[in-house]
Amino acid sequence: MTQILTTHAGSLPRTPELVAANAARTVRDDGFTPVLDDEYVGILRRAVDDVVARQSAIGISIPNDGEYGHAMSSAVNYGAWWSYIFDRVDGLEITGEDILTTEPVRSSPGDIRLTSFPDRRDWVRFADAYQDPTSGITVGDRGAFPAATGPVSYSELGRELTALDIENLRSGLAAHGYEQGFLNTLAPSSGSRIADEHYGDVDAFLDAWVATMRPEYLAIAEAGLQLQIDDPSIAENFDQINPEPSIEDYLEFTAKRIAAVNRATEGIPAEQIRFHLCWGSWHGPHTTDIEFRHIAPLLLDVRARYYSFEAANVRHEHEWTVWEELGLPADRVIVPGVVSHATNVVEHPDLVAQRLERFARLVGPERVIASTDCGLGGRIHPDIAWVKLESLVEGARRASSRL
Repeated sequence: MTQILTTHAGSLPRTPELVAANAARTVRDDGFTPVLDDEYVGILRRAVDDVVARQSAIGISIPNDGEYGHAMSSAVNYGAWWSYIFDRVDGLEITGEDILTTEPVRSSPGDIRLTSFPDRRDWVRFADAYQDPTSGITVGDRGAFPAATGPVSYSELGRELTALDIENLRSGLAAHGYEQGFLNTLAPSSGSRIADEHYGDVDAFLDAWVATMRPEYLAIAEAGLQLQIDDPSIAENFDQINPEPSIEDYLEFTAKRIAAVNRATEGIPAEQIRFHLCWGSWHGPHTTDIEFRHIAPLLLDVRARYYSFEAANVRHEHEWTVWEELGLPADRVIVPGVVSHATNVVEHPDLVAQRLERFARLVGPERVIASTDCGLGGRIHPDIAWVKLESLVEGARRASSRL
């Protein structure tokens, strides 16, 4: 029997102690967080060891550090996958003019530009619901974000923080019998979504983020870990372009961002690279999401072995059929989400198994790894998140036995 392996998208619930420790850290003069001290480092190290141990106890095949090195100072936080990089990059400054407050930007055929976050087409269409606290829509904390006010580059503090992430995960893996694990990191295109007040050119700013992220990628890969590049922008940007662009224009715009990933990971073996895309983590209608069939061929242009994508999200679950026509190259593996971060309902193991069997019958069970749609940490109650992972593992077991 071929056992379908299990993993998850990255973020796992933080402990109250770790959240409090992050909130208590000294703020630097530039408004970003960390000043490292022995007490904080000790709390973080113990938390990572515990979260690897918990993944082992549940039966997760390929664990990570829960993204615990990506600081969250509150229990609810949808954006730590992205905002963690602000502590690690020079050239950023909180100016008061950021992506949450800037005026709307209009695109035209052949000239695509990202508009402000509040001008996203799904948010505009359902403005009343987004502004109604009883609607059930949540988008997480919308605090101030920085702008690039000078040349961006990976900082010495960033190198120190990445080294700490690597050390903590490797220690946890060794302590709990794992040979392999992964660390999450930001894609250049997602980095370049912050406000640019220095370069004045979209392509130049993207190029700068390629050079900026490369040291983090190399450090993780050289440590022998799997590198997961998180890039919701590949799918999510479509909603942030107003008016809606043609598919052709959007694919041309997105192809540059795929190429940026490949340039930033040059020389790193594809076998060590996982690439994750999603349509965003907020709990909203998502009526303006681009269809997966349009971007799936571009996904395969990423030089990676593992492709992680949402497949339990009710807006996109039906799109598993894309793989019937697209096909999967023989040396690639798909990592579909089979439990969702967007609902408090815990998926039944038989539903998880059914979702996995669809993919396994198309590409083979040895080329499917069961995962979550997106990170669970900061987006769903911890008690529910851990039970979802238990259901994920049991569903993979059931699918494996039936296949």
